[in-house]
Amino acid sequence: MSTIDPRINEKIRVPRVRLIGVDGSQLGIFALADAQRIADDQNLDLVEVAPEGDPPVCRIMDYGKYKYEQDMKAKKARKHQTKIEIKEIKFRPKIDKHDYETKKKHIVRFLTAGAKVKVTIMFRGREMVHAERGLAILERLAEELSEIAVIDSQPKLEGRNMFMLITPTKKELPKKPDVEVVQLDAAQSED
Repeated sequence: MSTIDPRINEKIRVPRVRLIGVDGSQLGIFALADAQRIADDQNLDLVEVAPEGDPPVCRIMDYGKYKYEQDMKAKKARKHQTKIEIKEIKFRPKIDKHDYETKKKHIVRFLTAGAKVKVTIMFRGREMVHAERGLAILERLAEELSEIAVIDSQPKLEGRNMFMLITPTKKELPKKPDVEVVQLDAAQSED
């Protein structure tokens, strides 16, 4: 649907039009006044649907109802579009093992929710000399997450940051059973 509304009724300024009836059948070529009269007799609007035609094509319809239906179709189409969310997790090249595991859990949570994750390694000062450490972290992360994610863009170095984009795989992971198992293990350890 175009963003410009079609011309209707008195806004049509051509001498002759090809007329299409309410049921979609072609009625023929009419003078504009005759076509307008036919539409008025049926208490409907004359809508120019193809202004580039020779002569322009006009249709007899209830324009208010047509406009409403078009708006509903557009709204439904927007509703069914999936918006892909990109989350970002930042690492440092000297990250500790526990911090790494914690951030990896956040990444897993984002991936299971269906979001893409941008993993960034931030270098400061002389850390740029050892860019291979950042690359090693990203490669290790990609390997550990290979069952639930694929690399969307390979690790790249831009300025003082190295980043990689990972996307969840198509299959869904069961979320709730993992949580229940952890809770059961915690309850058993208390006994």
